[in-house]
Amino acid sequence: MQRYDPQTALIVVDMQNDFADPAGGLPVTGGDEIVDLINRKAWRAIRAGSFVVYTQDWHPETTAHFAKDGGLWPVHCVAGTWGAAFHPGLEVLGPSVKKGVNGEDGYSGFTMRDPVTGETIPTELEALLRVRGIERVRICGLATDYCVKATALDAARLGFATTVLADAIAAVDLQPRDGEAAIDEMRAADIVVQRTKPD
Repeated sequence: MQRYDPQTALIVVDMQNDFADPAGGLPVTGGDEIVDLINRKAWRAIRAGSFVVYTQDWHPETTAHFAKDGGLWPVHCVAGTWGAAFHPGLEVLGPSVKKGVNGEDGYSGFTMRDPVTGETIPTELEALLRVRGIERVRICGLATDYCVKATALDAARLGFATTVLADAIAAVDLQPRDGEAAIDEMRAADIVVQRTKPD
């Protein structure tokens, strides 16, 4: 099993109220149940000298990402609102990378895509990892079939050895088995998806 060290980063994806709280705008079933586990993993990483970084959807009130403006999703994670804040049980032990700030689709922690033009721009996440000499990433959070998958695929594409922590993710499952299909897609991209030993 991959261990934490100074060349490994833990990326915690979108553990925000709108996803992790059952009362959120786009709740993920079981999202609140992985908060404590993610905290334990983050502390384990910190103790081993690893970098821990968090991502947050941070949308404007009007964006083509939202169904009301022609997109796919209900309104969620509007900048500065309760829904965009981290779940209150989450212990935040590192910086946060905000995505979708100008109305982009913010699925990946590494890149954002304009929902109208398709243009892709980077977030600051890759730079934060490169400046620290990170070679390996471990990824957990929400949701398996969207932001976790997109972040993992980008990490692998950028050359990071990538592991997704299967016990610390949960899927939206808009369609049955979306989460399982996402795991299959990640494994096909040489991403390790594994359950870890208890933290």
